[in-house]
Amino acid sequence: MSLRSRPSESRSTGRRQTYGRTRRALARVLALALLAVGGVVAGSASPARAAVALQRVTGFGANPGQLAMYVYRPVSLPADPPVVIALHGCTQNAQTYADNSGLPELADREGFLVVFAETSSANNPNKCFNWFQPADNRRGQGEAASVRQMAAHAVSAYSADPARTFVTGLSAGGAMTAVMLAAYPDVFAAGAVIAGLPYDCAKGSSPYTCMSPGVDKSPAAWAQLVRDAHPTWSGPWPRVAIWQGDADTTVVPRNADELRDQWTALHGLAQTPARTSLIGPDSTRQEEYRAADGTVAVEVDRVPGIGHGTPVDPGSGPGQCGHTGAAYFLASICSAHWISKFFGLDGSGTDPGPGPGTLPAPSGLAASAVGDTSVTLTWDRVPGATDYAVHRDGIQVATPAGPPYTDSGLAPGTGHTWTVAARDGAGAAGARSAPLTASTTGAPAACWKANNYQQVQAGRATTNGSYAYAKGSGQNLGLYNLYVTHTLKEAPAGYFVIADAGCP
Repeated sequence: MSLRSRPSESRSTGRRQTYGRTRRALARVLALALLAVGGVVAGSASPARAAVALQRVTGFGANPGQLAMYVYRPVSLPADPPVVIALHGCTQNAQTYADNSGLPELADREGFLVVFAETSSANNPNKCFNWFQPADNRRGQGEAASVRQMAAHAVSAYSADPARTFVTGLSAGGAMTAVMLAAYPDVFAAGAVIAGLPYDCAKGSSPYTCMSPGVDKSPAAWAQLVRDAHPTWSGPWPRVAIWQGDADTTVVPRNADELRDQWTALHGLAQTPARTSLIGPDSTRQEEYRAADGTVAVEVDRVPGIGHGTPVDPGSGPGQCGHTGAAYFLASICSAHWISKFFGLDGSGTDPGPGPGTLPAPSGLAASAVGDTSVTLTWDRVPGATDYAVHRDGIQVATPAGPPYTDSGLAPGTGHTWTVAARDGAGAAGARSAPLTASTTGAPAACWKANNYQQVQAGRATTNGSYAYAKGSGQNLGLYNLYVTHTLKEAPAGYFVIADAGCP
């Protein structure tokens, strides 16, 4: 997926032709180069599914960035709903992102408004948001100003809650998410960057260098770039979730580390996570960086075994969402579910809080037995409870009639957090219990960091021609020599994947 270029609309007739010609020329060169390094045209939604119904909104503001605004409004929308701005990736559009990302499904479940911003080939040959252009990534200018106007319109036209305005996006849309958080910390409470880049990475550097191999700056230097975007802002800074595939060769995993450095420094936090756990069906590694009050200020989610795209988990089960009917939507974990949870839109926030029922929270939640792949939970029964809702890592996984309950199918050596709520005869859950965190026994996934020659000699990789490939997954490790180094993770036995971004 390409992440670049656009011939901007000039703000006056006199400037339009010269400025436009310059940017169009740059755009054509960049677009061709990007396509040469792997840009793929995204397909349309699967014909077996009806397209998500979007409402086109015009007249939302001066729109200096010449963007289009589309809204997804759930049938059941509460008063003062939250609003999530969604920014598609290159070669995509609002409809493609709505049809496949899973955001409308989460909006239906949790009751929030989604605004899909859309750029065009007139702005950028590859339909990329122009995260790297000063005319579009500064407060009050270009595309950034247009997205901000969409957020303001959503608040006024749909009576959305201005204190619960969020932004997320993929690739160039992910990089533009970082732009919005930096330029408008007074507007966005939090954001989720998927396969994106640190704010103003292209300042003094090529955007291609930002994407791969990445740009290394100190946390303080990264943080200063954000402060410069709104010099009079004194805080608080938005919370940030960072999603990155560990096999992404378009926007390499190093960018997740640089983004983490940028936003932890802004929040005054160290770059060492307060808590690390595995989530979802693919054991995504989630790192939490907590503020003094215990809230997660920065979160990094490293998705194993996927390249460049939005992680989705098609299905109707707990925590599932999205579709793989178009390019750059990758079957792994429902990122929209976890992003919704990070934003606090699932009703849990940092405090589980009460459900719609009136039963009190169960007490005494404990782990009575722990195995390699299971944890047995016990708790005190609640008078009047018909059954109980058991939540693991924020997802309801079972409704047993009572304790004990054994949660099985877990990975060895992994930590999880459980809560339990009592349900009445109508199935309404009351307040959740205090959380319990426990880890399964056994050894977690094994990892080895070595050069490609050593990986092959140890039997973790094979060769074909001049290149080395991880056994099992077949991932290309690069040239078979002593100089290219990778970390390989083995899970299950005999199946190796690249885990350069970190291995649990």
